[in-house]
Amino acid sequence: MRIEGKRFARGAVATPHYLASAVGLGVLADGGNAVDAIVAANLALGVVAPYFCGYGGDLFAIVHDGRSTDAVPVGFRSAGRAPAGASADAVRAACGSETMPVVGAHTVTVPGAVRGWFDLLERFGTRTFAQLCAPALRYAFEGFPLTRRGAGTFAACRVMYDYYGREPRFSGTFDALQTAYRGAVEGARFCQPGLARTIAALRDDGPGAYYGGPIGAAIAETLQRHGGLMTAGDIAAHESAWVDPLHVGFRGAEVYELPPPTQGVTALEALRILDGYDLPNDGADLQHVMIEAVKLALADRDAYVTDPAAMAIDASALLTDDWVAGRRAAIDPNRAATFARRPGPDGGTAYLCASDSDGLLVSLIQSNFTAIGSGVHVADWGINLQNRGASFSLDAAHVNVVAPGKLPMHTLVPTLSLRDGKPWLVFGSMGGHGQTQTHVQVLTRIVVDGADPQAAISAPRWQFDPDTRRVAIEPRFPSAWLDDLARRGHDILPVRDYDDTMGHAHAIQLTPSGYLAATDPRAEGAVLGI
Repeated sequence: MRIEGKRFARGAVATPHYLASAVGLGVLADGGNAVDAIVAANLALGVVAPYFCGYGGDLFAIVHDGRSTDAVPVGFRSAGRAPAGASADAVRAACGSETMPVVGAHTVTVPGAVRGWFDLLERFGTRTFAQLCAPALRYAFEGFPLTRRGAGTFAACRVMYDYYGREPRFSGTFDALQTAYRGAVEGARFCQPGLARTIAALRDDGPGAYYGGPIGAAIAETLQRHGGLMTAGDIAAHESAWVDPLHVGFRGAEVYELPPPTQGVTALEALRILDGYDLPNDGADLQHVMIEAVKLALADRDAYVTDPAAMAIDASALLTDDWVAGRRAAIDPNRAATFARRPGPDGGTAYLCASDSDGLLVSLIQSNFTAIGSGVHVADWGINLQNRGASFSLDAAHVNVVAPGKLPMHTLVPTLSLRDGKPWLVFGSMGGHGQTQTHVQVLTRIVVDGADPQAAISAPRWQFDPDTRRVAIEPRFPSAWLDDLARRGHDILPVRDYDDTMGHAHAIQLTPSGYLAATDPRAEGAVLGI
């Protein structure tokens, strides 16, 4: 049976939670543009799904302004840096460990999302933050009904932080978080008065309330109380940046990804490796080559990608003909390669996208990193602080060794693609290491197999885990393929159908008659439009 996405004439928005999608649709229906819609949806998403993203995380986006005939995709980074007092020695001494912690105060980098929302609106928006934050403020103050899925995610987060909280070095760190989410059970109307206070302050006083204001001061005080190194000055110094995306050709499409510190170059390198093959339409041969290309690209990510100011080589070197040819030659068509990496945590994220009647397209991703983030909760303001600093290392020889003011490597990668020089597709996914793998699989299904976005997203997926070296695979793949992959040496891990670990992908494709949009059945999201 053919699965087809929803068609809309004038605009669309897709997010991993139906309430956030409804907020974005309301903005489009009221005459707002795609950036207005995506910001409003993201503000709401941070309230209704704070286990994915929120007011203490980072944000990245790619925007294409269809209102201009000579427009090119524009990249945007609002990601925070390590504290000015952070170094491998300082963190090692403060946390009493030879390895970077996964959670806790030392994993918190400066949150960038709030600044990002305001800066996106300043450049592309037609509505004010005060107008767009009203639904999010209402959901935070009045509450919203928790579904079984949402309550289950909250419960899993409570278990996770209870586990870490048993370590003496984290004593008391997660108490505020556990208190805040104790009432997050199925069927409950879940209210977050502290978060409502944050949204109201941003509405009334702008980003200054956060960066240099009382919110930033409370964040710094909370972190320092738990042994962290961040100061209010670190938070006040945060700036976002407009950046030039990297791009490569793939089977007639031009694919744009963000440069380091994101892993966007990883997806592009894998696509370039694949572009040199006469790819079969499907089957174990195709899946094997795709998995091997992803392994090589991930290995290069771990070896080279970090804060661009600290990289030993330019990211574009990983996309040159000679480099890609050498990596392609390393693939054995009959045997899975071994893989070694320097370990780091995986994470959870929210991807969302929007389009409007003027052809403005936005691909945006926003994250706490691991579930609710560091587990440090700023109680009076209802903010979960991200643990993006867990990507750092305390090993001086590691490319991502922590340093004062350094950007950590980010798994966050929104994507945008052109055809014949014109905007064609925005898509992306949450999923940590799996994000670029989902990019490769979804785009290959659309470009090579001719699938529409919904069929490509709904199709079964696999994900190579760099830590366990196993390939998790959903059960709808034919058993003969799985047997073939196992014979080639792939360590197959069967997972349930539509498994969350495969990521939540969404997409909007521009067609001659309007927009063809898709949402992932692995999430409780929605794609809505006009």
